[in-house]
Amino acid sequence: MAFSITILGSNSAVPVYGRHHTAQYLQVENSHFLLDCGEGTQLQMQRYGLKPQKLNAIFISHLHGDHYLGLAGLLSTLHLQGRSKALHLYAPPPLADILTLQFRYADTTLRYPLHFHPLDMRKPALIIDNEQLTVRTLPLQHRIDCVGFVFAEKPYPLRLNKEKLPPDLSLAEIAALKKGEDVTDADGNIRYRNSDYTLPPKRARSYAYLTDTLYLPHLADSLHGVDMLYHEATFLTEKELKASQTYHATAGQAALLAKEAAAGKLLLGHFSARYKDLQPLLEEARKVFEESYLAIEGETFHITH
Repeated sequence: MAFSITILGSNSAVPVYGRHHTAQYLQVENSHFLLDCGEGTQLQMQRYGLKPQKLNAIFISHLHGDHYLGLAGLLSTLHLQGRSKALHLYAPPPLADILTLQFRYADTTLRYPLHFHPLDMRKPALIIDNEQLTVRTLPLQHRIDCVGFVFAEKPYPLRLNKEKLPPDLSLAEIAALKKGEDVTDADGNIRYRNSDYTLPPKRARSYAYLTDTLYLPHLADSLHGVDMLYHEATFLTEKELKASQTYHATAGQAALLAKEAAAGKLLLGHFSARYKDLQPLLEEARKVFEESYLAIEGETFHITH
């Protein structure tokens, strides 16, 4: 089943060299999410065959323009296309005022419910907890308040061993086996032992999205074992002082956090306009963490069980 990240935008500050402002499309099974929404995001979604109408929620990390200035346009397009399904927006509290002002002066009333969820930008929080997954925030350190997001599937149930499964099992008995229970008769005697008819569950998957932040080694514990980590890599190490002055990170620092967190893979993004060639950033990261990859626009990264 799907757990994929499609890169829509990977550049910082200004769009150059065909690279756009930050945005990613995340699909977890039948749930569709947008992570940040820089300028041009809806055009990028069209370009790569992604349907905005499928979106269940949008997450905005902070209020620098390269992360949210495409949002009002996208919301308006959904309105013009006749969307009626509710959309959830998780974002810094001031964004509510910004959108209200934009729609007020455009004389726009959205056709669909837009549920705004203001984020606590200073404390970690669990913001979604349903049958499928959890989403939690991690405060980052940037020039303004900024948070990262961690998406984690809930544990999967045991799998039935269909080759051994007795044909006369009821639905209730099958459900009991999936829960890890033995099937007993009316007297409490074991009819079917769980371990004889089940296989280990599929592995739950996870993705962490950290953009616009200094290198924060203390986050390694909160990210431990994440399957895929997206971390900003605005600069090369030779510009580490510039990175710290602007509250950004280097490719080497991103790789170090991935290594300390025992992540499965690292995606590098939020590239400075000073780098037309991104290969040096990738090489720097791979010296520290081999499973490092560039967040190239249009590429989809899959997380498997």
